[in-house]
Amino acid sequence: MTDMIDFAPQARLVARVAEGVTDEQLSGPTPCPEYQVRHLLGHLAGLSAAFRDAARKDLGPHLDRNPGDTVPDVGPEWRAALPKLLDELVEAWRDPAAWEGMTRAGGIDLPGAVAGAVAMDELVVHGWDLARAAGQAYAPDGASLEVAEALLTPEEDGASGDSLFGAVVPVPGDAPLLDRVIGLSGRDPGWTPGASA
Repeated sequence: MTDMIDFAPQARLVARVAEGVTDEQLSGPTPCPEYQVRHLLGHLAGLSAAFRDAARKDLGPHLDRNPGDTVPDVGPEWRAALPKLLDELVEAWRDPAAWEGMTRAGGIDLPGAVAGAVAMDELVVHGWDLARAAGQAYAPDGASLEVAEALLTPEEDGASGDSLFGAVVPVPGDAPLLDRVIGLSGRDPGWTPGASA
């Protein structure tokens, strides 16, 4: 059986960062050029629901949508809804069956174990996006970072300098693991809200 990943530490971290976002920050910039903070929060809610359902093998039409087709947004109840979705994501991936067989997410069929790794990577990277945009500290646990690093590291035999998110940003090999993961995701680990002005 595939090794299961504990989503709880990373989900709690993302929920804590989201809780610290002020209403005034919702229209602020993020490391994702096309997203304001509100859109990033909407994306986190959407991906939490999608990967929750992927874990449950609840393969409805919502799992056929490419998340890049629309710019997400938050609803009026997002402060209550996002932590609930994150809790449901954690619970769904605690079921060993989530890691077996095939599932679907973003219109792509993929093994359950791969979907779990992608979900963790999404939480790690977009959690960093949100923390940076909101000026908050961010320190994911080592296990979550290692999952993201393994998923984002290009294959040796065809490395084009691109990752799942775009062109890799070079980061020194002795940089902290979080900075290396963020560089692999196509982001500058030094990004600040003022850098996008």
